[in-house]
Amino acid sequence: MTNVKIIATGSYLPPKTVTDDIFDKRFNLEKGTTFKKSGVKIRHYAESETQVDMAIYAIKEAFKEIEDKNIDCIVFAGGTPQQLIPCTASLIQKALGKEYNCIPCFDINSTCLSFVTAFDTISYLIDSGKYKRILLVSSDIASPGINKKDFNSSILFGDGAAAAIIEKTPDNGTSGILTYNFKTFGEGAQYARISGGSSYLPSYKYSNENRDEYLFHMDGLKLYEIASKHIVKIFNDALDSQNLTLDDIKLVIPHQASLMAMKLIQRKLKIPTEKYMYHIENQGNTIASSIPLCLDYAIKNKMVKRKDKVILLGTSAGLSIGVMVFEY
Repeated sequence: MTNVKIIATGSYLPPKTVTDDIFDKRFNLEKGTTFKKSGVKIRHYAESETQVDMAIYAIKEAFKEIEDKNIDCIVFAGGTPQQLIPCTASLIQKALGKEYNCIPCFDINSTCLSFVTAFDTISYLIDSGKYKRILLVSSDIASPGINKKDFNSSILFGDGAAAAIIEKTPDNGTSGILTYNFKTFGEGAQYARISGGSSYLPSYKYSNENRDEYLFHMDGLKLYEIASKHIVKIFNDALDSQNLTLDDIKLVIPHQASLMAMKLIQRKLKIPTEKYMYHIENQGNTIASSIPLCLDYAIKNKMVKRKDKVILLGTSAGLSIGVMVFEY
């Protein structure tokens, strides 16, 4: 166990909304087809906002919950950076203002599981005393990378940001990460990808002939086939390592990938519906910000309280599977 406590959270969704009926019209489908397939009624698209802008909005929401706004490290945990260089965390520091100058900044990326992986990683830095208080933020703008010709993936994604401020648990507290069971299966790496835009296929090689390589490609069925072979053991191993059962868990917050995938995973893991958080209808799949957006919503709406045990659960491109158990 690492002794860390989330002391504040915040989130942001862009005001521009794209409803399910827009996709029904685009693909000449019967009304309601998109919602039935995706489970998403509303997804939010950034217009003038950058990823850093959205991150700052979420951070300011979190700052409202604390008087002391001192932090000594900034970690960006997103599925995509705002730009290749420098790290997005440093751009967030600049946007926060001069009072945050000199604070160490770095990024952690495990695509849709970035927030959870970063939460686990920084917990050791805090627990050891390396840092006193870390600002962890996810902010993803998926909309520019959507392949609008691909119905199955284009209907899922939205943009959003979420932030958490994390410090060491007081001596009289019980908050902490109990375990994070995280596995990667490279056999699935090709089934969720954007090939273009970096060293493998640089931006200067972009053309009308290869433009799809610069957009998101996903084979959801292949991903599920791989995940379904491993997720039950990974989930059960996480619980067993702490001598816990689902009876001990207040809430399971899954990555909001797609309604169909979430339901399949819920059934496979035998999680009661009242303990399994569905929030995809109003945000879509917001990549790394998906889980912390739900966590912020759950905290603000008193779905979890202090000393409750919570599971953060998801899959991500790679293919990775992660199951975190923590006490809020």
